[in-house]
Amino acid sequence: MSKEDFIQKDRLIKGIAKDGSLKISVVKTTNVVKAARKKHGLSLLNTVLLGRALTGTMLMASELKGEERLKMRVEGQGPVGLLVAEANRVGEIRGYVQNPRANLNYNGGDIDISDGLGVGVMTISKTLYNEAEPRNSSIELINGNITDDLAYYMVQSEQIPSAILLDVGIDKDGEITEAGGLMIQRMPDAPEGVIDQLQQKLLQFDSISQMLADDLYIDDIMEKAMDPINVKELDRQPVDFFCRCTRKRFKDALAMLGYEDLKEISDEGQELVCHYCNEHYNIRKDEIEELLRETKAKMN
Repeated sequence: MSKEDFIQKDRLIKGIAKDGSLKISVVKTTNVVKAARKKHGLSLLNTVLLGRALTGTMLMASELKGEERLKMRVEGQGPVGLLVAEANRVGEIRGYVQNPRANLNYNGGDIDISDGLGVGVMTISKTLYNEAEPRNSSIELINGNITDDLAYYMVQSEQIPSAILLDVGIDKDGEITEAGGLMIQRMPDAPEGVIDQLQQKLLQFDSISQMLADDLYIDDIMEKAMDPINVKELDRQPVDFFCRCTRKRFKDALAMLGYEDLKEISDEGQELVCHYCNEHYNIRKDEIEELLRETKAKMN
């Protein structure tokens, strides 16, 4: 990897206004979205929707601690069906869609990307330290384009007015150019209406993908979004499409099955697939027979 490529890697930066009124996070997710598309064979529609979800999930996860995790689950009546994205504070992002090759018929009149999900529900789950169960909060989709829905979630469920941009750039050949996003959150002492002003400003903002394509990096985008407010960098970190699934984990999951269930599948090997990263794991027949013997021994 060249120095230039390293400098331009997918990363997230966090900053705060010097007067303490606003927080901002900016993330570049170009390679994350490209990896998701390649692993799952995503249609153009799903590339954009899952790409935005992966980006938005990482922005929210940047507010967590250590290896705490945040999951976005969006289920709609459109052709995409179910969409899931997950990220943790250390920058590991993964996700999938139920119908990866789903598309829309744009010859059918007034069709929009939000029709991919249609009427549905967004649920955000946070797995936090010292809490036995995840915290879940849901909203009805107000648009289905992920960006507006996430901003609405932040106000309704988190009570944090936020300006959000999520963007996956696609060229005329259907290839991903750049991807990324930003989230600006109002702090408790911020003046009323400041987020509304920022949202109006962002409506006139160049797209994140275009700014990245124009060689602006996350630092430049952070300063441009907050201008004329001075902003101080708090933190930065790499982000990657990364899944912690392993063959051993899948085999251990099989070992949790009861004796009768194992017996039913012991005649042949099993191919198990990770939803999140589409990795395939083959568990041999003799390994299942060994699990069967171990399970029987525990019963005696």
